Amino acid sequence: MSNMPGNFDPVAVVVDWLDACRRRDLAGLLDLYADDAGLECSCGGTTLIQGRAALEAYWRPRLIAFVPNAFGLEEITPAADGVVLDYLSFEGEPVRISFAFSPEGKIRQTVCSPAPDVTGDDSAGPGVPA
Repeated sequence: MSNMPGNFDPVAVVVDWLDACRRRDLAGLLDLYADDAGLECSCGGTTLIQGRAALEAYWRPRLIAFVPNAFGLEEITPAADGVVLDYLSFEGEPVRISFAFSPEGKIRQTVCSPAPDVTGDDSAGPGVPA
C-alpha cells in the first residue's frame, strides 16, 4: 500500500462501505465516495458510471432489495493501489471489487466482477487484478 496516503486506513473505509451496505444506509454509503467517483461493474454486463447522482441511482435499488446473506465478507486484502474485497453481492453472488482512493481517503474508483471460483474453476468469470 505504498501509494496510499498516510492519513487514513483504506481497509477501515472498505469495512465501513460493507457496513453501510448492510444497514441499507445510502447516504452513509455515498459519503464514503469522492464527489467525482467512478464505478465499473462487470457483474452481468458492463456498467460504467461517474459521480454521486449516478452512484445513488446504481446503489438505491440494490440496497432496497437484497437477499439475507448479501454483503457478507469473504476476504479483504490490502493492495499496492487500494483494497481488494471478495464479498457477496446484493443477490448473494460472489463478487470481487477493487477500491482506489483519493488523497482525502474517499473512494475514487471501484471496479467489480464476479469473483473467481476458489476451487480453481474460473467459469464464474475473471476477477479484478489486485
